[in-house]
Amino acid sequence: MSLGQSLITSLGILSLTLGQAMMVLLAMFFMYLSIVKKFEPLLLLPLAFGMLLANLPIVGLDGYYFNPNKFAELEGDRLPGLMNFLYTGIRMVIYPPLIFLCIGTMTDFSPLIASPRSALIGIGGQLGIFVAMGVSYFVGNALAPFFPGFEGFTFTEAAAIGIIGSSDGPTSIFTATRLAPDLLPAIAIAAFSYMALVPFIQPPIMRLLTTDKERVIVMAQPKRVSQKQKILFPVILALVVLLLVPAAGALVAMLCLGNLIRESGVADRYVRAFQNDLLSILTFLVALSIGSSATADRFLTPQTLIILASGLLAFAFGTVGGVLVAKLLCVATGGKVNPLIGNSGVSAMPMAARISQKIGQKYNPDNHLLMHAMGPIVSSTIGSAVIAGIFISYFK
Repeated sequence: MSLGQSLITSLGILSLTLGQAMMVLLAMFFMYLSIVKKFEPLLLLPLAFGMLLANLPIVGLDGYYFNPNKFAELEGDRLPGLMNFLYTGIRMVIYPPLIFLCIGTMTDFSPLIASPRSALIGIGGQLGIFVAMGVSYFVGNALAPFFPGFEGFTFTEAAAIGIIGSSDGPTSIFTATRLAPDLLPAIAIAAFSYMALVPFIQPPIMRLLTTDKERVIVMAQPKRVSQKQKILFPVILALVVLLLVPAAGALVAMLCLGNLIRESGVADRYVRAFQNDLLSILTFLVALSIGSSATADRFLTPQTLIILASGLLAFAFGTVGGVLVAKLLCVATGGKVNPLIGNSGVSAMPMAARISQKIGQKYNPDNHLLMHAMGPIVSSTIGSAVIAGIFISYFK
């Protein structure tokens, strides 16, 4: 009987709560999207499976689990579980800067160097950060009395939520880890989910805010940028940002190092490794770790719903801000800037640039906006990292 009782009590299904069951179903839905619909499978598949594992009781495969057994060699400390060990790369802010290193080797700064005014579009795209920050803070506190146990968001937590508007998953993780670690699962999942939804969110806004005349504008070929300029740019950028905003140093430094390796032309083996193998491994580790942190008790909360709503508004208003600045540049330059590149004010690289290209060619087959759109994306990536650094310095 004691053996039978032990077997029964060890059955995880008897300990499965309603919230865990809901999270398991959500994880299986995400797996369906990634496998059947091929919806961002490299990111969504490991994230969904990590979420599945995190919500199975007893097995201890969530990002917070510690083995309760004592080990003499650890001097009585509890041993981290598997997912807890992998999650250390998120908690200790190891993965996001390394992803920026890989992104640097994939990024061509030439469009930004050739047209510095495109940086203004990237700045306009940061509107979403402040919209999400304001919405989460004011709406969260307004709804707090209606949800027992929910006290609203502090301004520090709202700042972490706002960085979803950067449209950059690693930057969102980097900021949330420093400012609001308890909200990290919801913030990370919102950031990566809406990045995948950019092709659905942006086009209607772009069409709404531009005219037929603006959409057919053909932009001149970008100026030629010398190799010397390409090499000097990441070095100067790193010096300026790290001296002025040290808190953004980890992200910007790795971005600049990756780009310097790319443009130097003397380390092609690094470039190939960073662009392919290392980036794939880091993407897998980040997705699995984030999924393993999305336990029912942390994810199925009023905070999550507000974060998801704020994230959607962040992406929408980031697109609005970028397009409006692009329209101003169109007027200021006498019609030389196509406002369709304004959607690239959000740093969804390179997806936003491809959307600019696709919609531009739909209205004018002679339009080639891809390279023009890369300038705002690069400036947005840098700008969002700088804003994240400012938030961390001020609020932390």
